[in-house]
Amino acid sequence: MARTVPAGAGDSQKARQRQTPLADALDRQRINRLAHFDVPAHKGGRGNPELTEYLGARAMAMDVNSMKPLDNLSHPVSVIKEAHQLAAEAFGADDAFFMVNGTTSAVQAMIMATCTAGDEIILPRNVHRSAINALVVCGAIPVYINPGQNRKIGIPLGMSVADVEKAIAEHPSAKAILVNNPTYYGICSNIVEIVKLAHAAGMRVLADEAHGTHFYFHDELPVSAMAAGCDMAAASIHKTGGSLTQSSVLLTRKPVNPDYVRQIITLTQSTSASYLLLSSLDIARRNLFFRGREMYQKTMEFADYAREEINDLGGYYAFGPELVDGDAAFAFDRTKLSVHTRDIGLAGIEVYDYLRDDYGIQIEFGDIGNLLAILSAGDRMMDVERLISALAEIKRLHERSAAGLFDHEYIDPVIAMPPQEAFYAKKRRVAMKESTGLVAGEFVMSYPPGIPIVAPGERITPDILEHILFAKEKGCFMTGTEDMNLDYIQVVS
Repeated sequence: MARTVPAGAGDSQKARQRQTPLADALDRQRINRLAHFDVPAHKGGRGNPELTEYLGARAMAMDVNSMKPLDNLSHPVSVIKEAHQLAAEAFGADDAFFMVNGTTSAVQAMIMATCTAGDEIILPRNVHRSAINALVVCGAIPVYINPGQNRKIGIPLGMSVADVEKAIAEHPSAKAILVNNPTYYGICSNIVEIVKLAHAAGMRVLADEAHGTHFYFHDELPVSAMAAGCDMAAASIHKTGGSLTQSSVLLTRKPVNPDYVRQIITLTQSTSASYLLLSSLDIARRNLFFRGREMYQKTMEFADYAREEINDLGGYYAFGPELVDGDAAFAFDRTKLSVHTRDIGLAGIEVYDYLRDDYGIQIEFGDIGNLLAILSAGDRMMDVERLISALAEIKRLHERSAAGLFDHEYIDPVIAMPPQEAFYAKKRRVAMKESTGLVAGEFVMSYPPGIPIVAPGERITPDILEHILFAKEKGCFMTGTEDMNLDYIQVVS
């Protein structure tokens, strides 16, 4: 496959981006026949032959602890520092940090590096749990903006510029605005305009780009956070960029102090960073720089083709750029294959189960009205055709009336107290079915995507309870509660 590089990349930049300093150092360590009297105990695999057989000798030899030639993620001064600098250059940032606790820790680091107890932060309510977890830890106060909604397919959109402007006017002392870029369904807010408004008000802009790594490497995709002028962005390289699961990158721009951000990261990130994860980020960055545009062109072509074929089946609605309205749905990520299923009488999670159990097809997630398939250049057309054929068969065999199905994914919250206060408050356990009107002391969410249906400090309304019970009945994987069966919920006493 021919290599493609970003337009305007000079020879010196290409030469730098071909380097993988961390991965190379790790490979040198593998072949230098060190006698290891350090952790891990498997000693290159010899101490656990069963695991070595399972994972392979090369992977086990590279699963090592920090040592001088390999640098230290908590205080990088050599090869990890070089890898960070290359990543920052590739993504158009001033600084970059490799994250081995997933984008969850990157989102938390952004918020905790910006806010302290009592500070306000403006954010859409359809954020990932990691953002609200950060508020629980640091004590910042959320100023929620209810996202726009598409009533036809029942999904939350992005934030409208008018709503952001209103929130800034009503909360001028807020420290930052957090933006999903994009949402799980591929919807983007007008992030460029939000950045202008925020910076004019002296606020930082933080972007959750868990599903937006690819925005940096193709000019036909929505604008990336760094290109839009955001101060920080958390990108899941493993989700759409090709690194190993749990590896991500945190990007920053001046005037953000990178040394302070590094200190914040060390509060929650492991001091025993996996070099398998770190080296995968180094190699993925090089691959994205040289092949990213080509990879995502192929991905968009797969998704465009699948949308057209699925819509021709009837009943399903594979939605795409036609949702763009210039406001709460300012742009759409064409690599996303999101399909509305309610018109064939099936919840998205029901179609998800049929695909996996009856057709051997694993998609990203299904919720109460939609499903999401993540496509990449690693897919094959034969597999895309297999998905389309399976959806046709599911419709033929299982289509029924849509009566009784829940018709929306997002419910406006009723805020009773800050998340930290509710999470640490004295609580009592009540039956889930008897919780209406009470204030939640814990999360309830479907995973994926991990966006809370109700979060600590929010009142459990009849609509929220109905949503929880419906999602549980349909087989969504429900998480967040102390009670693993979700029969009970902890509420504030």
